[in-house]
Amino acid sequence: MSKTAIPYGSWPSEWSAERAAAASRDFAELRAGHGGLFWIEYDPADARCTLWYWREGQANCLTPAGFSLRSRVYEYGGGAFCLTAQGVAFANEADQQIYIQDLCQQEPVALSRNLECRYGDLQFDRRGNVIVALEERHGEPGVEHRLVSLALDGGERRVLVEGADFYSSPALDPEGGRLAWIEWSRPEQPWTATRLCCAERTVDGHWGHVLCLAGADGQESLQEPRFAEDGTLYCLSDRDGGWQPWRERAGRFEPYEQESAETHTGFDCAPAPWQLGTISYQPLAGSGLLLTRMRDGFGLLFEQGAHGLRQLAADYSRCRQLAVDERSFYCIAGSADRTASVLKIDRDSGETSVLAGGEQPLPDTQLSRPQSLYFPTGQGESAHAYLYLPNNAKYCGMPGERPPLVVFIHGGPTSACYPVFDPRIQFWTQRGFAVVDVNYRGSSGFGRAYRHRLREQWGVLDVEDACQAVHALAAGGQIDPSRVFIRGSSAGGYTALCALVASDLFRGGASLYGVSDPLALRRVTHKFEADYLDWLIGDPQKNPERYDERAPLRNAERITAPVIFFQGGQDAVVLPEQTESMVAKLRAGGVEVAYRLYPQERHGFRDAVNLADALEREWRFYQRLL
Repeated sequence: MSKTAIPYGSWPSEWSAERAAAASRDFAELRAGHGGLFWIEYDPADARCTLWYWREGQANCLTPAGFSLRSRVYEYGGGAFCLTAQGVAFANEADQQIYIQDLCQQEPVALSRNLECRYGDLQFDRRGNVIVALEERHGEPGVEHRLVSLALDGGERRVLVEGADFYSSPALDPEGGRLAWIEWSRPEQPWTATRLCCAERTVDGHWGHVLCLAGADGQESLQEPRFAEDGTLYCLSDRDGGWQPWRERAGRFEPYEQESAETHTGFDCAPAPWQLGTISYQPLAGSGLLLTRMRDGFGLLFEQGAHGLRQLAADYSRCRQLAVDERSFYCIAGSADRTASVLKIDRDSGETSVLAGGEQPLPDTQLSRPQSLYFPTGQGESAHAYLYLPNNAKYCGMPGERPPLVVFIHGGPTSACYPVFDPRIQFWTQRGFAVVDVNYRGSSGFGRAYRHRLREQWGVLDVEDACQAVHALAAGGQIDPSRVFIRGSSAGGYTALCALVASDLFRGGASLYGVSDPLALRRVTHKFEADYLDWLIGDPQKNPERYDERAPLRNAERITAPVIFFQGGQDAVVLPEQTESMVAKLRAGGVEVAYRLYPQERHGFRDAVNLADALEREWRFYQRLL
């Protein structure tokens, strides 16, 4: 069928903002047990996270109305549930308390009643019959973190470990005799320098002397400690260039042997640990591993053992949150053409089946697939991105016309974008926009050196990479360089605003709860990120000029392109006042500005109505500028 020629950027499409928002359903935190599999499902229709239990071919929702599984420890949460001997324990979003739910009884019962505390990273200690959790206490001395236990019989609380600034990832060995965890001290972040610690259970049931097993010299980031069935302790360390599995042998840690010829330098087996409860690998019997590996931004799944390396779920471009039982491997998997899936993989044959998700909202004729590319940037280096070209089964651009471009900047900034189905990107490509999703220097997934390039360079290297991506695509004739837009959320919003300050390359931009004044953010942000800006930009006492130079708010007069802003009224990371100050300053300078506040949203929009509204408004804003 021939296509109708219509100017790029204005193609009609049935892929509406509402459909794109509805397709944002996602999954998290797989746990195998009780003869089946459990996972958390986020549904934008009601903005709730519910627990699902799959067994014998059928999945059922266990979460009654009025509850939602979501921890807010460190603001980003994670580790919101664990399996117990009788059912599950979970952190409830509304009050952040731990609840116990029997699989035969739908109504959860409160285990904790410490309303000044939040809980996350839940683990079941079978031997002690307690829930081990990371506790975040908000009180007069400030915000404090410690590992605690709460007895399933009566709820008695006991402090297990305290004294460090931050904790994560408590893990118990199969016999319940050893407890391992990750801790770190300010001003470090969990992706810069952490320590792996361990304690043994004493005869009276308490935990004894704390031993630091790795990271004492502050030269590595460790994450995800995990015990194998034989009691061997594993952990991911980036001391050799990327987050790779190491294991304890004769009292010391050594690299997990690599059966393939591939070295483990410069790539990661896990994302940056923004959230608790991430499982990027699982020890298997016989010293094998089920693990993910990042290659050119793709998160691939492998089984590694005595017979070498076997790739699994090869049709999927990002696998995460792994679980294992006797017969199957499980993971949450993403691909370019389908929504996120909960996968079951036969351990013998490797055959995959989809337990939940995996819908194909758009046929192949309507789909824009990611093209992985590296492009040259500053200092003779290269950066990474994914390019999505316009695609609509009914329409094409006018003869000789090149498409406009939307530059996507991911948040974090120590995070990454992935080549999976993104309903927002398809919204743009359906309408005749090209999209480039940039993994600028500083993104995770490409090893420690690439990740650390952003140290004291935020607002410089990320901006340079965004601009160089545009130049590379323009030089290749793939986009119209006079019609380029840049957008980002949170830290990505900061980069977008900095790019609008630094360059006249962009016709317009969008900031979704983006940082406009780093110094103001530093004064009010939460404890988890309190020192992050010192790493990203520098100590404001020693380098005050950097904050002047890199604050979009203080350089608003250099922005001439129109900007649209979106903000959550309950945002505790980027406060509404920060965004509203930026809006006011641009308007005072005569810049075209649009602003939309969603009173009930936090940092990161979750409600489907608001997600759709923001997407539609952003497109209408750009369309006028074309």
